[in-house]
Amino acid sequence: MADAVSALPVTSRATGSAAKVAREFEGVFAGQIAKIMMESVEMDGDFTGGSGESMFRGILAEQIGAQIAKGRGLGLASAVEAQIIRMQGGEKDAQ
Repeated sequence: MADAVSALPVTSRATGSAAKVAREFEGVFAGQIAKIMMESVEMDGDFTGGSGESMFRGILAEQIGAQIAKGRGLGLASAVEAQIIRMQGGEKDAQ
């Protein structure tokens, strides 16, 4: 079965989904970086949001990552997309 799947040609639809997955990966990666950066900042007791802030910090980091990926990104998506396509047995068109 694996041979039959790997023998299938990579279509433009598959390349489009590879691009989408690569962009999503970049967003998750950027969100994790944002989360680590937020955790490294020492917060003074007078300027924290209490338990509510700690609960929503993870959500904020995820959204920061998603916005980074929607914009110019970090430059990872194209490399990840190319690797996904290579793993599927196709070739990424030169851009």
